[in-house]
Amino acid sequence: MLKLMQSDTSKKWSLEEILSSCNWSDQAVAVGAGLGLSNAGVVDIEESVKTTIRLSAQGISATENGLLEARLWSWISNTDAADMASLQQSFERHEAGPGVGLLKRIGVQLVGGKFVADDKIQVEEIISQRASFLTSLPDVVENLDPEMVEHFRGRKGFIENQESTTRSWKINQSGISVDPNLLVEKEMVTEITPELLQSDNWRDAEFRSFDVTLESATPRTGRSHPMQALIERIRNIFLEMGFSELVEDYVQTAGWNMDALFIPQDHPAREMQDTFYLDNPEKMELPDDVMSLWSGIHKHGGDTGSVGWGGDFSKETSQKGLLRTHTTVNTIQYLADNPSKPCRMFTVDRVFRKEAIDRTHLPEFHQIEGIIMEEGANLQMLVTTLKTFYHKMGYPEVRVRPAYFPYTEPSLEIEVKWRGKWLELGGAGIFRPEVTEPLGISSPVLAWGMGLERLAMLVLGLDDIRQLYISDLEWLRNQPII
Repeated sequence: MLKLMQSDTSKKWSLEEILSSCNWSDQAVAVGAGLGLSNAGVVDIEESVKTTIRLSAQGISATENGLLEARLWSWISNTDAADMASLQQSFERHEAGPGVGLLKRIGVQLVGGKFVADDKIQVEEIISQRASFLTSLPDVVENLDPEMVEHFRGRKGFIENQESTTRSWKINQSGISVDPNLLVEKEMVTEITPELLQSDNWRDAEFRSFDVTLESATPRTGRSHPMQALIERIRNIFLEMGFSELVEDYVQTAGWNMDALFIPQDHPAREMQDTFYLDNPEKMELPDDVMSLWSGIHKHGGDTGSVGWGGDFSKETSQKGLLRTHTTVNTIQYLADNPSKPCRMFTVDRVFRKEAIDRTHLPEFHQIEGIIMEEGANLQMLVTTLKTFYHKMGYPEVRVRPAYFPYTEPSLEIEVKWRGKWLELGGAGIFRPEVTEPLGISSPVLAWGMGLERLAMLVLGLDDIRQLYISDLEWLRNQPII
């Protein structure tokens, strides 16, 4: 490379020219050679960095499906009664809320419950400019409207920077003074391989010099993901405490997921905005006698002494297919199949809720659940079990306080002390008679549940739950062994 540059000492050599003139195909070879010449002080390097703005995931989606504000404005323009109630029916919850904010900032207001635009032409121009900006990408930042760049940088996941570095090399006076006769290209061995040693070629080969005093690179070995390691640790603790593990299906009926746990059929948690209902299977058959028991409990309390919730009970609602919203749905089915057999069971598994993704919420997460069913089980046994579990997890300071849950009474919230503060990690209690008696369970059932991701954030010192599922190898390598 230096010999080439001596042939024209006034020229700045680009990467393409170096590759072509030296008959190289690998850019890394040219860049490495240029760096070596620069370190030797015979070549000067000039670098220029170009920033390109390109579409990110949300931006790509917007170009394919339309900007949220564009879709909302189109709906408003073509709907006679464009009010907030009909908007929430026509769009998902995670779009309706942010969409109203976007419309407000471009001059579309809610007046008397209906959407009104101060200047329709201006609204359409703004939307058109934004759409045109996205379709113009990728482009260098100097060619783009700064206001548009600033706007879409404020909207997460729409655009991102891509920086590219252009290098050129120019020989300096020290490089010119190097004797050309000393510049001889040689082939050197940089890696000693078994194939090389098995032949006699190594005897005449010229080897690159190695500095044996330098520190060697630390080999990277495989390890468990922090979440999986935490699951295994929790599993081992429960097994040490004499519990058995319960593993069941994600797909369940609304009856076992809700009705069996005395959650009323008009409870907000049953809405489509909160629960993933399925198209396949849309319906799963349940025995009539089981649904009749639930119906009596919900309407008037059955034979439990409760007054129930009143109102109607729909068997069709009970038989809807859904993705389980908690692991208690599997626990209660196990108890229904074994109503008189004392047991200590635990589950660490996935559940699904229609949550908007943010730093503390995910639509798919893990739940830690445990139950004790035996004669004489009481609240003190429950509290002692929870304190033992958290002590084994490394949190000796645990307290409980009264709470409310639909299917336990009494109910407790569990808190642990972390960095001088009390943090709530889960709920617990004793199953209500409305839950256990219809299934023929006569012994008390102690139950508790907590979010695994919240516990993982505590153990790993995180403030954003999404970090647990980002493919960041450097972060994963630096995590402590759990």
